[in-house]
Amino acid sequence: MDEAPASRDIAQGHTPTRGHLIGEGLAWAARWSLRFLLVAAGLTLFGLLVIALWSVVFPVFLGLVIATVLEPPVTWLRHRRVPGGLATALVLVVALAVFGGIVALIAPAVAGQAPAIAQGAVGGIGQIQDLLQGPPFNLGASQIGQYVQAATERLQQSAGQIASGVVTGLTAVANGVINAVLALVLAFLFVKDGPKFLPWVRRTAGPTSGDHLAEVGARAWLRLGGFIRSQALIGFADAVFIGIGLVFFGVPLALPLAVLTFFGAFIPIIGALVAGALAVLIALVVQGPATALGVLALIIIVQQVEGNLLQPLVQGRGLGLNAALVILAVTAGSSLAGIAGAFLAVPVAAVLAEILRYLGERIDAQAGERRPEGGGDADDLVVEGGSTVPLGGRPSDVTGSGPATHDGAPDADADTRAARATGAAGAAVPGVEDHSVGGG
Repeated sequence: MDEAPASRDIAQGHTPTRGHLIGEGLAWAARWSLRFLLVAAGLTLFGLLVIALWSVVFPVFLGLVIATVLEPPVTWLRHRRVPGGLATALVLVVALAVFGGIVALIAPAVAGQAPAIAQGAVGGIGQIQDLLQGPPFNLGASQIGQYVQAATERLQQSAGQIASGVVTGLTAVANGVINAVLALVLAFLFVKDGPKFLPWVRRTAGPTSGDHLAEVGARAWLRLGGFIRSQALIGFADAVFIGIGLVFFGVPLALPLAVLTFFGAFIPIIGALVAGALAVLIALVVQGPATALGVLALIIIVQQVEGNLLQPLVQGRGLGLNAALVILAVTAGSSLAGIAGAFLAVPVAAVLAEILRYLGERIDAQAGERRPEGGGDADDLVVEGGSTVPLGGRPSDVTGSGPATHDGAPDADADTRAARATGAAGAAVPGVEDHSVGGG
């Protein structure tokens, strides 16, 4: 490829003209704009493919999340010579039994305290009517009745839409049950056959690409598993303290709200906000403003303890994501796939961030190589110290009289730097072991 006019002028010792410099800048901008558009088009096509295959992609993602929960006890059983299939089946049955027990505990509480909440809601509506009749609103009973009548007529006119919404909701529930069953089956297979996956990737992709893919897969799995387990521990602590506080204040549905707080921890920031708002609303409807303020103070205290004490202790570096990115990920996931998208958005973002982090490390490992600006062949790389290495060559192919520093003194580390400069071309990723979805 011919050199740019400005670069050619500099190589020949001439001062480039203003036109040459502007043209070279525009050419650089055009090349990078085209690359950006191609990358954006590729990402768009990938996103459309994911949306089109969402009925397949969602159970896979959910199965991976469930597998991160099942993997530690399965690994513990495997280390005690329990066969992988049997260990996975035992852990899965125990997990389903625990989940079923939680549902069995919540259902009677909800059914038994629903009438109290309904009475509280009726009383709350009466308080609102009294408030509207007094200053500064000064609305008469007839005016309030007109508004209520208008709202009732609006609901009657929307009866067809409400019925279709109910049918849609039942369909969504059925699809959710199917996806949950499929996710459980996939989670069982992921954990059972996990130790065979990364070795298969290495054999299929080859020694170089396979090592990189295996390292990325191992890192993504560790990041995902660490996030799920740490959020489970933090959510459990939040649920215990908030549940005790709700019982102390006499708020109905304390146990269901505590369970909701636990699951809300898996949607960082947004989940805690929604669960807390619901607890405050129920306290306001049933117990009044004073109790609602007490519940609000309780939730704020628990969230502060979580953010300043529990998360640094449990998560360490955490997700490695900025809070703004977490909120944007949850918003995008919820807008695309509802509650399921909000639940999966942060784990997916964390895995993508880990992949980008690995790519950044590989780029940093080659930060000593650059294109020759003047002399040298166009297919050569210039490594630290000014020596030239042919592309695809080895550190021993370095041309010149020998390794030297910038002042001409021998440099014992030049071979190390040259090897680092070409390390990604074919070297195996150091420290990569047979990490697997099954954890062993």
